[in-house]
Amino acid sequence: MTRPVGRPSRKPKVFFHDFSYRAASWKKPRRVIAKVEWHEGELLPRIGFIVTNMSSSPQNVVQFYNKRGTCEQDIKEGKLALTWTRLSCSRFSSNRVRLALFVLAYNLGNFLRRFALPKEVSHWSLTSIQPKLIKIGAKIVSHSRMTVFQMAEVAVPEKLFRSMLSRIHRLGRACARAPALSL
Repeated sequence: MTRPVGRPSRKPKVFFHDFSYRAASWKKPRRVIAKVEWHEGELLPRIGFIVTNMSSSPQNVVQFYNKRGTCEQDIKEGKLALTWTRLSCSRFSSNRVRLALFVLAYNLGNFLRRFALPKEVSHWSLTSIQPKLIKIGAKIVSHSRMTVFQMAEVAVPEKLFRSMLSRIHRLGRACARAPALSL
């Protein structure tokens, strides 16, 4: 391989290639997709290989496996943040309800991450959201005209919390204006 000619671009240059390869332990040759990325400021390229039986173009195969990798990361995040693999009840129906509650909690966390978090904290994982937003204690004081949440500002600053609440409030108004779906 040779380094691409010309002035280096800010975006990585990506090349795909496929070929047949047969390892000594394999009974037949298999299709291998190679992805080569040249990044600005790096001396050597990043090279990745995928062994597959898919027949589509190399770019589509890599895109498919990237989506699969993202899905695997989401499953891993659910296992770590919510411990949804702890289904230790003796009855199947109890475990089914428990798993449904874990999935509901996962969806709530994803809702918060996608729609309620401002840009400066939108990178938070579920393991960060959980102790900072969900498992936090607060004292609720109700007055005749308002309700006050008294929280420790150590976990989430007041400005950030207000921003999240206003984003959720705007979502509620947007849903109220949306036309109803007929089933």
